[in-house]
Amino acid sequence: MAREFSKVAVVGLGTMGAGIVEVFARNAIDVVAIEVDEAAVDKGRGVLQHSTDRAVSRGKLSAEDQADLHARVHFTSSMDEVADCQLVIEAVPEHLHLKKEIFAKLDAVVGPDAILATNTSSLSVTEIAVATSNPKRVVGMHFFNPAPVLQFVEVIRTVVTEDEVFEDVKALAQRLGKQPVVVGDKAGFIANALLFGYLNHAVAMFESRYASREDIDAAMKLGCGYPMGPLALMDLIGLDTAYEILDTMYKQGRDRLHAPSPILKQMVSAGLKGRKSGRGFYTYAEPGSSQLVDDALSPAADGGDHEATRTVRTVGVVGSGTMATGIIEVFAKAGFDVTYVTRSQSKVDAVTAAVQKSLEKAVQRGKLTQEARDEALRHLTGSTSLDDLATVDLVVEAVLEDLAVKRALFENLDEICKPGAILATTTSSLPVVECAAATTRPQDVIGMHFFNPAQVMKLVEVVHTVSTAPDVVATVEQLCADLDKHSVTCGDRSGFIVNALLFPYLNDAVKMLEANYATADAIDTAMKTGCGLPMGPFELLDVVGLDVSLAIQRELYLEFRERGFAPAPLLEHLVTAGYLGRKSGRGFRTYA
Repeated sequence: MAREFSKVAVVGLGTMGAGIVEVFARNAIDVVAIEVDEAAVDKGRGVLQHSTDRAVSRGKLSAEDQADLHARVHFTSSMDEVADCQLVIEAVPEHLHLKKEIFAKLDAVVGPDAILATNTSSLSVTEIAVATSNPKRVVGMHFFNPAPVLQFVEVIRTVVTEDEVFEDVKALAQRLGKQPVVVGDKAGFIANALLFGYLNHAVAMFESRYASREDIDAAMKLGCGYPMGPLALMDLIGLDTAYEILDTMYKQGRDRLHAPSPILKQMVSAGLKGRKSGRGFYTYAEPGSSQLVDDALSPAADGGDHEATRTVRTVGVVGSGTMATGIIEVFAKAGFDVTYVTRSQSKVDAVTAAVQKSLEKAVQRGKLTQEARDEALRHLTGSTSLDDLATVDLVVEAVLEDLAVKRALFENLDEICKPGAILATTTSSLPVVECAAATTRPQDVIGMHFFNPAQVMKLVEVVHTVSTAPDVVATVEQLCADLDKHSVTCGDRSGFIVNALLFPYLNDAVKMLEANYATADAIDTAMKTGCGLPMGPFELLDVVGLDVSLAIQRELYLEFRERGFAPAPLLEHLVTAGYLGRKSGRGFRTYA
């Protein structure tokens, strides 16, 4: 039976440490809160006071409970006061020598049955443990920030951690209302190992000026439903902390994707550490503030330079699938005359029926008036002939993700469409320039990548090739605004922004599972509960389709020739076996 903890200590009272103190005190456990000196103690006391004051103001904590909580906490700068504590958690900065020094001191003070835990997010728990005379009682207990809110703890078991110690800490996490996931001692554990590879990739994307910081962040928030964009999240974590985590992970695993992007070290050296310093990838009103202020990289309020745009009143859509149908509805609701072309009259009828059904559902849910529905339907014209696109101002291609098919279509559109008409592809992974090269007007070709379902998702990636005319880019950006969509602009590289950041992360999760480091359930729990993502990686892979995911990952690998982007063998094997996810009834999980 797991032991009952009644008194614990926390060493280090920064944001993380003070949060851990609050978690224990909220759960009726007495806490000794330790900092290096009285000034640091006062600062830590202030962090706890501010956090609980905010909880009271939001009605999540009563004034009486707040008083009881603070009464359970004893602040001190003396390490000797941990002598009768049953558990001590260290939450100091991520420096191995500092942690080892603290553990050596704690080892000499606490009782023989006390458990020593580290809240490290990336350092080796084993290396910290060997600084003590009894490494068997050392364990990792990695909380996530903000600790009082996030319901997840990684319990890190070293090769020498005693079973009783590990079971006691796991039970304690559950008592605190957290979901514990047990992992081995590997740099980054689950969440950070997956999260920081993604964050580092986003930093590299920004550093290469592939896309603006605002567009990178908006793409992941709107395209994937993430609570924060990667660069804003880096600022919140702290660029110095992020650098240390990446550097530790790289030194242990030698994965080039974990090698910190050079700009990170430069920014940290310059004191640009994120929110806590008032400036990182973004600029803040003051150190510690979350309020953004404009700086030299901020988009101009009026949209900046005004490139002339082309007139778009009539639109053609080629295709009859889910994506094409959604795009047709989006344009029609925005008041554009839409001619949609499919291969047969039966498919024209099916598209018409699908759009009508979608609009009717919107009316029933109060999202659309009957008048708006009828007006949208009046803008629709179905056809089985590409020649009916001869007079439209813009054509959006939404056919099969097959380059040969798309190139043949663009050759036809080039011959049929009027001079100056914009030709757009909604491909998610194929090179837009290949479509452009099939025409005699590459300056008029652009990527306009909608997200599924197009009538719901707000994001459109506007992808320009080396040949795309500036007025075409400006026209499509304005068009997205007219459609009530948020456009992000980037160059013609495999995966664009969203898929280029998302799928290597998913691939890394498959590799982690393949290495038997953690289960699919544990990994999904870590990323949903610890990082606030709407879906875990395996849940998402099964929804997207393992065959689709594999095809995108292969495209990324072919484009970048980055070893870390090579599809995980497990993903290849599942697709070969016909396990494609939900649509086939089995993927990483089995469905009824």
